Amino acid sequence: MRTRYEFVLPRGYIDDQGVVRRRGVMRLATARDELEPLRDPTISGPDDPRLTILVLARVVERLGDLELVTPNEIQDLFAVDLAYLQDFYGVINFGSEEDIEALLAAQERAESQTSPRPETTASETTPPTAAAGSESPPRPPAGGRRAAIEEVPQNGR
Repeated sequence: MRTRYEFVLPRGYIDDQGVVRRRGVMRLATARDELEPLRDPTISGPDDPRLTILVLARVVERLGDLELVTPNEIQDLFAVDLAYLQDFYGVINFGSEEDIEALLAAQERAESQTSPRPETTASETTPPTAAAGSESPPRPPAGGRRAAIEEVPQNGR
């Protein structure tokens, strides 16, 4: 039985030195992985949004060359990467074999359609147009993945 799955984040984790890490490994969750974080005094209950961070930090075994992934790394992910890991977690832990195979095949197709990106620094991955302030239009969700979370304008803040 397979218990570990490789993933590729849509954007990637950027550390303090600007190194981008997109590839990682997630293992199947145990009951303890889901119950233990509920004992954390900072968690108010099963609906606490931080619970997701703690659970993912327990099951993500590697992120790039980081072999110890803590809640700090998970909470510093871009929203699209966090959403991707939540979806990935749901499929590998609760999906059928067909669901898992479809997810892995979609991930492989998406990776083959983009140019290979080694672990790089953030400045190397920022296109000149993004630096100039123009944003590219959002891409539609692929492979049934969750759509991007839209930012709500903050009036008066």
